[in-house]
Amino acid sequence: MAVPKRKTTSAKRGMRRAHDRIGSDAYVEDKDSGELRRPHHIDLKTGKYRGRQVLEPRDD
Repeated sequence: MAVPKRKTTSAKRGMRRAHDRIGSDAYVEDKDSGELRRPHHIDLKTGKYRGRQVLEPRDD
């Protein structure tokens, strides 16, 4: 069975785990409504996606 020759230091372990964190969600400001929305998603308030009407606008 393979056994490590030396103990992995906490700094090296942390560098290896640096990319395992959960990234924050990206939001962009919508051009038409000015609301924040996720990129490549339909704006649920207006029902538009890339300038086209996809859904009926939501009445709140």
